[in-house]
Amino acid sequence: MSAAPKIIIITAPSGAGKTSITRYLLDKYPTRLGFSVSAATRSPRAHEKDGVDYYFLTLDTFKQKIQHNEFVEWEMVYEGKFYGTLKSELERIWQQGKTPLLDIEVKGAIHIREQFPHSTLALFIEPPSVDELRRRLEMRGTETVESLLARVNKASYEISFKHHFDKIIVNDDLSKACHGAEKAIMEFLEI
Repeated sequence: MSAAPKIIIITAPSGAGKTSITRYLLDKYPTRLGFSVSAATRSPRAHEKDGVDYYFLTLDTFKQKIQHNEFVEWEMVYEGKFYGTLKSELERIWQQGKTPLLDIEVKGAIHIREQFPHSTLALFIEPPSVDELRRRLEMRGTETVESLLARVNKASYEISFKHHFDKIIVNDDLSKACHGAEKAIMEFLEI
């Protein structure tokens, strides 16, 4: 019997650096890792492409996929905004002979970890502090006062779940955080 296919999860509060670390890993290991494109009900931002950054779905389509059990995990991240990982996306990457690399929310990461406890490496990227996280989000210039407060409050809550993950990487220096994530993944994949 062959071993279960592996999954790598990078999770963090918004603004902690999970997307930057994910991009670093995908650039470094393009033949070993495949980016798992999440589904979302929000509209694409100016630079985003359907099927590359997200699968942009209508709320009705997303709910139909929930009813048909097509997600390995999903959640309403913000009021009326659903995100999830399609089972078909993991299968697509496994069929390419690669390991899926998921850049997902904390609750979704915990849910996948529970379903695949022996074949998942889950890394939690922690900001150096909530104040630094607030500063990073402000620097993006994409948040209203209300959305910034909501993200910071959510981040504080999400950090309380960090003990659910295999490894916590504090991102006080992006290069060090990238190398810490790379080292953990190399050990997990036995590279």
